[in-house]
Amino acid sequence: MQKYKKIISISLFTLLILFSLNFFGYGNSAEPPSILIIVPNATDDLNIKLELEDGEYEGRVVDKVIEKYYTFYSSAIFNKPSSYNFIVSTENESFEIKLDKPAKNYNNIYTLNLKSQALTEGKLLSRSILLVAMRIILTLIIEAFIFWIFGFRNKKSWAAFLLINLVTQGALNIWISGFTPLMSYAIFTLIFGEIFVFIAELIAFLYFCKEHERLRKVLYVLTANFASLIVGGYIITILPI
Repeated sequence: MQKYKKIISISLFTLLILFSLNFFGYGNSAEPPSILIIVPNATDDLNIKLELEDGEYEGRVVDKVIEKYYTFYSSAIFNKPSSYNFIVSTENESFEIKLDKPAKNYNNIYTLNLKSQALTEGKLLSRSILLVAMRIILTLIIEAFIFWIFGFRNKKSWAAFLLINLVTQGALNIWISGFTPLMSYAIFTLIFGEIFVFIAELIAFLYFCKEHERLRKVLYVLTANFASLIVGGYIITILPI
């Protein structure tokens, strides 16, 4: 029990570092001020326009497989108009959504529910939980396969593997999910986070995993994190964060 408490302590320290770095990530964001609307399960013909007093503005559309982003960039948006009127349309229907309060943040994020025809400020908690869980599960599958390839068979080794990765990968993915969906330097953020994960996992595996020699454990951690970085880098280019 004392052994696993130490694992959790080391991993939680990594989590603290990762969350503290989140402030720097926001401060160095390259995206200009914007209003971003997340639309889950958006149809191909979905179109969103922003109607202001001085005219209409088309949103820039980004398709992330399971959802689409409609982003509006304009100085007029941040001149504090009295209201924002979004016109949502498809081939079969059209409706309007009015926001009475002006944009107040650097990056304004909303989620559109097409069924209820309502905008909710921010990202949905259920969305974040699902995406974090998906990335963690995929990472565990990849790293477990490599762990097995490297010859780890002891039950205590696998228990340590599971606990270490749940905490470190959980910290990494929760940290990443705190950024805006259209973060310009997502791959660099992932690389930066993986460095801390690598250090934490290297220390934890060397100390708590007693199976095999040190060199094999070092090579495993290096290989597993490199594989996770490659796969994770590909995932964040096609799926939401």
